[in-house]
Amino acid sequence: MYFAQQLRCAALVLVFTATSFAADFAILRNGFSIRHERHEQIGTVTRLYLSADGASYADVPTEQIEHFEKDLSLPKVELASKAEPASKAPLVTLDQAIAAGSQRYRIDPDLISSVIHAESNFNSHAISPKGAQGLMQLMPQTASQLGVNNPFDPQANVDGGTRYLRELIERYNFDLVKALAAYNAGPQRVEQYGGVPPYRETRAYVARIVRDFNNKKIAQQKLAKKSAAKASLAKSTTPVQTKKSAVVQTASK
Repeated sequence: MYFAQQLRCAALVLVFTATSFAADFAILRNGFSIRHERHEQIGTVTRLYLSADGASYADVPTEQIEHFEKDLSLPKVELASKAEPASKAPLVTLDQAIAAGSQRYRIDPDLISSVIHAESNFNSHAISPKGAQGLMQLMPQTASQLGVNNPFDPQANVDGGTRYLRELIERYNFDLVKALAAYNAGPQRVEQYGGVPPYRETRAYVARIVRDFNNKKIAQQKLAKKSAAKASLAKSTTPVQTKKSAVVQTASK
């Protein structure tokens, strides 16, 4: 298991080792790097804190990290008016991020949710052994091309991943199966084999998303039919005021 669970007891902080408080780059064995403010080893994983306050972090298997390097770049200076302090951006829920991506790139939100489920199981800090990051598991190079500066930011990750999925869908003339295969194995493999490549992982991946998406739609159809039946039943049992009763009411005045 590559991702550590949240620790519940503050006393366990005593077992943490190898803590660093300077901005570093974690150089992974696959050649990718992750910039972080500090890091600490927790059992078999190393937690990389991506923000100074520690609110955003990623757990990486320690064996996947080759070494650390200091970030020698100059820190960015942000100017803020004392009279008008900068306000924090409002937090965006995953559902809101999915809805925004769905509207922007015209993709069914249930499909986006199914892809996220298959890619990261809704873990915004997920990192694969190959270096894919975040909810929709963007490779660093792909994230850079999509303009995603922080792949562990759920809103940015979902927006970038949804945009990439839309590009693949259009590339394969709206053949969803090919698009999903390309999202997993890469477009070059889909074009090499003229469709879903003969990889067990990719075929299972595509089947899982299609099944999950279809199950969502079937559940929605059943719910819609049930709601329609209830509405029809309620309408048929509602008392209807007759003309005679209206006359009686008028005469009673």
